[in-house]
Amino acid sequence: MNIAHHPSEALLLDYVTGAMSEGWSLAIATHLALCPACRAQVAGFEAVGGNLLEALAPARVSAGMLDAVLDRLNNDASETANKPHWNKAAVVPTGRAVLPEPLRSYVGGDADSVPWQRLGRGAYQFLILLPGSEVRARLLRIPAGRPVPEHSHRGLELTMGLCGAFSDSTGTYARGDLQEADDDLLHQPHAADGEDCICLAITEAPLRFTSLAARMVQPFLGI
Repeated sequence: MNIAHHPSEALLLDYVTGAMSEGWSLAIATHLALCPACRAQVAGFEAVGGNLLEALAPARVSAGMLDAVLDRLNNDASETANKPHWNKAAVVPTGRAVLPEPLRSYVGGDADSVPWQRLGRGAYQFLILLPGSEVRARLLRIPAGRPVPEHSHRGLELTMGLCGAFSDSTGTYARGDLQEADDDLLHQPHAADGEDCICLAITEAPLRFTSLAARMVQPFLGI
């Protein structure tokens, strides 16, 4: 597997520092499960952070500081308990499964057990539950050789290839590749021939379709 498209350094730093919400973290953690290069980069960021903490001089603290820190830790733990993180033991070798962990646990199984929702023109989706989040996560399955409707974005969209491949004006994205798109990109991804394209898509707002027909059915599909 030759991964050519990776998360930006800014996204990886946000992931390492815990600044990402659950949906974005799911995309990065899934990419890390398939990408040794980005795992090494994340490990480097974590090592730098650890060294910086060790280099800090001790500081005097006020009475009651311990209780305040413990309360903060408890609150942070409850907020981040469901945030996905890459786990070295969960890396899935190529050819064994379509969905690596932690994505597979969110879906409840591998791609062959997904209860797909029909979108039309042979395309399907599966919405991934992210309680309390405005970010939407979904699996998309596009028939081999078929395009999706042309669209732009309202904010950030992360799309990661899991099976097959898709291409647009920015390049070709196969298994493990991650596309980072914003509202400046107008594109029409096209699934490669030979195999249906399955990808993970994370969005923070509905897409902007250029087609009237796509806009008419959009409210019913939640895209």
